Amino acid sequence: MIYFALLILVIISYLFYFIGKKRALNLKFNGNIKLSSQPDYFGYYVVLMALIPALLMWFGLLLFKGNFQEMFVMSPILFPDISTWSDGKLGLILNKLNNLSVIVNLPLDDLTNGEKSILNMASENELTAAKKLANFDKIYGWSNLTLFIILPIILGFLATRSISGKLNAQPIVEKIITYIIKGSSYIAILITIGIFLSLVFEAINFFRYVNPVDFFFSTGWNPNRAFVVDASEGFDKDDLENAFGFIPLLTGTLLIATVAMIVAIPLGLMSAIYLAEYASKRVRDIAKPIIEILAGIPTVVYGFFAALSLAPFIKDVGESVGLPVSAESALAAGLAMGVMIIPFVSSLSDDVIKAVPQSLRDGSYALGATRSETIKKVILPAALAGIMGSFLLAVSRAIGETMIVVMAASLRANLTFNPLEPATTITTQIVTSLIGDVEFDNPKTLVAFALGLTLFLMTLLLNILAITIVKKYREKYE
Repeated sequence: MIYFALLILVIISYLFYFIGKKRALNLKFNGNIKLSSQPDYFGYYVVLMALIPALLMWFGLLLFKGNFQEMFVMSPILFPDISTWSDGKLGLILNKLNNLSVIVNLPLDDLTNGEKSILNMASENELTAAKKLANFDKIYGWSNLTLFIILPIILGFLATRSISGKLNAQPIVEKIITYIIKGSSYIAILITIGIFLSLVFEAINFFRYVNPVDFFFSTGWNPNRAFVVDASEGFDKDDLENAFGFIPLLTGTLLIATVAMIVAIPLGLMSAIYLAEYASKRVRDIAKPIIEILAGIPTVVYGFFAALSLAPFIKDVGESVGLPVSAESALAAGLAMGVMIIPFVSSLSDDVIKAVPQSLRDGSYALGATRSETIKKVILPAALAGIMGSFLLAVSRAIGETMIVVMAASLRANLTFNPLEPATTITTQIVTSLIGDVEFDNPKTLVAFALGLTLFLMTLLLNILAITIVKKYREKYE
């Protein structure tokens, strides 16, 4: 329903643009009033006056929806001990109520056996709370719909009536747009800071259970040992020793990413050079979209390809030459991942190479350089910043990939530098740690934030390294 309400808001704003513009034209031609701005600006003025307040109110309702749900549903009458619940338990109960609210009001004949068993396992108070939650969702949805219809119409008509010869709409519109642009940039910065701080605080909670030295330098990874410890009685650090060792995950991540980059960087860069400098326009127009299709294929498809075709092929080839190859190997995952990220290197590098001024090419040719020498000594150094950016994007994409690793390289942490053996990555273990109903006071779950923070810092170091390299080689052209 929220998407329907947003569609209505867009339609209303679109109509008010023409209403505001028409009123400005009527004042100009029929009322002989000299306007301070072009008629289009009055249309934009009415749209902004109708659109922005409604969007701000919708954002507020969306932001505090969880609080409203908790106030409406989680009554001390239904749950007398709610004041003693931890945040993790409260989240689990709310998640259970959300699942129950979908089926609680449906006829029994329409329910599957699994849904009936879910209802039978729920307590009477939970069923009552689920019904209240279902009613709350209906009220919330209709409130949004009403808000997006009535409020913009009222504000739009008021803004239309305020149009006159004294109203200078252009500076108002431009100032509002400027504030929107500034606000968007500030929001992006705040989101980044918020993500970083959330990782830091939860990682600190994790390191209360696990020694940071053991985490960063231990070679054992067995997070399931956290299940055998009773959280209510506290965790014994001796029992958790060697349970959360980061080293096997780091080596697996670097191993698979290295294989992927060995495939993606040479193929991507060489295809970019060919398309930008050697290929005819017809070949370029055909080949570039075909290469970019690789980026649009879902990662699960690459995972199937790696698990069902590539991994058995590598195993057969390895056995034919006497090499022991695992059914799930880092090599299979890395090769599939490398093919997937070729477009990230190829497309960006191609665009950057094409953007190099033709005057640099002409000057090189005038000095007697061949095409290959011009590419190697003039074009590539001039386009180094963009090419490094494409490499960095490809590395980040390789480090952050999960599905291909799950399907082709296994979930088992294995401290190895042999690409023919199974391995896992940091992102895969983050997903694994957050699967299930473990509360957030358990190191099994909190380790996901420690891994996320470490991955965040690794990416930051990659960015700093790339910027340093670009600055070093850019000095020739400044």
